[in-house]
Amino acid sequence: MRKVLRKIFIAISTVFLLVPHALAHFSAENPQVCSPSNRLFGVQATTSGSESIIRELISPNGQITFSIVRDSLSLSYSVSYKSRDLISKSRLMLDFQDNGLFGKDIDVAKPVFRKVDESYNLIVGKNKKIRNQYTEMTVQMAEQMAPYRHINLVVRAFNDGIAFRYDFPKQQNWKSFSLKEENSSFNLTGNPEVLTLFRAGFTTSHEGLYTSLPYDAIHPDTLMDLPALFDFKGTYMAITEAALSDFAGMYLIKHNGVLCSKLSPLPGGNGVRVTGDLPHKSPWRVMLISDRLGDLFESNILTNLNEPCKIKEVSWIKPGKTTFPRWNGTVVSDTTIVPGNNFETNKHYIDFCARNGLEYHSVVEQGGHEWYMNNGTGYQPGTEFDVTRPVEGLDMQKVCDYAKSKGVMIRVWVHWAALYPKLEEAFTQFQKWGIRGLMVDFMDRDDQQMVNIQTEILQRAAVHHLHIQFHGAYKPTGLHRTYPNEFTREGTLNYEVNKWEKKITPDHDLNVIFTRLLAGATDYHLGGFRAVPDDQFIARNIKPVMLGTRCHMLAMYVVLESYLGMVCDSPDAYENQPGFEFLKRIPTIWDETKVLNAEVSKYITFARRKNSDWYIGTVTNHEPRVVTVSLAFLKAGSYLAEIYTDSPDCKSNPNLLIKEIKTVTPNDKLNLRLAAGGGEVIYLHQ
Repeated sequence: MRKVLRKIFIAISTVFLLVPHALAHFSAENPQVCSPSNRLFGVQATTSGSESIIRELISPNGQITFSIVRDSLSLSYSVSYKSRDLISKSRLMLDFQDNGLFGKDIDVAKPVFRKVDESYNLIVGKNKKIRNQYTEMTVQMAEQMAPYRHINLVVRAFNDGIAFRYDFPKQQNWKSFSLKEENSSFNLTGNPEVLTLFRAGFTTSHEGLYTSLPYDAIHPDTLMDLPALFDFKGTYMAITEAALSDFAGMYLIKHNGVLCSKLSPLPGGNGVRVTGDLPHKSPWRVMLISDRLGDLFESNILTNLNEPCKIKEVSWIKPGKTTFPRWNGTVVSDTTIVPGNNFETNKHYIDFCARNGLEYHSVVEQGGHEWYMNNGTGYQPGTEFDVTRPVEGLDMQKVCDYAKSKGVMIRVWVHWAALYPKLEEAFTQFQKWGIRGLMVDFMDRDDQQMVNIQTEILQRAAVHHLHIQFHGAYKPTGLHRTYPNEFTREGTLNYEVNKWEKKITPDHDLNVIFTRLLAGATDYHLGGFRAVPDDQFIARNIKPVMLGTRCHMLAMYVVLESYLGMVCDSPDAYENQPGFEFLKRIPTIWDETKVLNAEVSKYITFARRKNSDWYIGTVTNHEPRVVTVSLAFLKAGSYLAEIYTDSPDCKSNPNLLIKEIKTVTPNDKLNLRLAAGGGEVIYLHQ
């Protein structure tokens, strides 16, 4: 009885002590903060039965509220948008190997609040100048019984979402930890429609087909990859993570009807997910929220939650477009050249890049063998391998020197397990040759060990002025703000698969856009210029064919985010082909991004600006449709619009398109007639 009375006394005392302090502190900073329309912070807001809201954080625009709720057992949280509950009574618990659960019999200390409104520039990204505006609440959660650990819950509320993380500060009797599970939950209200990628296990390349289904229909305890999209009948929420560093990647499962976090386990860790010394921090658990779908794509929350750029000198970082000959079978149209891992084959592609203003050529493989010495098969490292030794007949120095003379940069493909054992030696040699970047492949994990390996690769690559493209890897988490030499990640089933299977349809493209794209740039192997009708598709390794129209492909360069846009087909597929002039012109990083139209898994229109020019891209699924695009977002004046539209005959020949040039103004609305699996692109300039 004495213990119960003590808890009641502490709770009541805390409220009376904290309310005056919080109001005095924040009223001095903002005299309007306590008015109903401007309330950003709250303490002991409401009480209902045995539960009480003891802390509240409200977004700068007042539309999103994060509430910490206490009941007789533990702490939980809820999230509402425009007074509508989206997440209710969701547990905040951590399970440690040594000292068990953290989350019961917790006292919540005085919160620390702050408001931030700042700007920064991204070196690579979908926008250049970013506004970072949020309110923040840091709450110390302290155990009232041995071992008396304390962990900070840090919450940030943005106008387009909410994020929280666990902060393990230094403390006297707790020096290190082994985390068995995080146990954060996301108790969704109602029965939202879910678009997600189910996974069979944690060892995954994150490549698969997406599923749309009601939340109630999700099979219990099945891994869901991130990001996942939830449609609450007009209010949209996507869950993902930001600033994944020295931690395990997060998935979701539905357990006992509630969505819960699930961390990737350490290899050989006997169930341990994360280990570390204090202080330590988890990644941010992010919920993008809006009743306008476009806000989720336009959001900069993920980069806002990452640390500023750590690379001091960035002039060497050069985004651009690149060949990737492996996709087309390393086709060489010049019959005098014997295709292979040799100078002549690479010269053929370098000359193609130089003629058409493409920044990079990728040296990958030929005939199923990578460009470097390796006695393994299937690109896997064998018993003898060396990424610093080209195969016989390939003079890498000669290739790099020739490319430099033509104004083209060279990048290479490597298997991570062949690269990592001699990382510094390899990067030193690559820089000596003049290589500017590399694709690192077959990582297929997102446990803490692999996360740290990827961070180390980025850090060491930056020292040697190398960019990185992670293939066979997990989704991005905004780290390109901190390390802008991270150009793109795969983490999705893409056009690469057309070489061996019929899976990548326009419908799949749209599902990827409404899930994986929300996390950031994706390597999608764009550029297949050999489209065929659905009934004529045959998977093939040489000169693969595509589903969807030529305009659909062009529009994917606008819609998808990638700072290293691939031009995967062979030179003879592009030159003198309609639409190639658009592909040559389009940038890979942007000053501004807007979403003009969107309907989940059906269609979407992106408008992206570089300098004063705008690029508009629209893609649709298997359904033909008419989409109206308003140009009201443009600044005043007249613009010349180069419009690429699906041809009326594209059903029989999907490569056909119509190009039209006309003058438009911000007062105009364009009716886009999209073929089944089609698209439309517009280049606007003054």
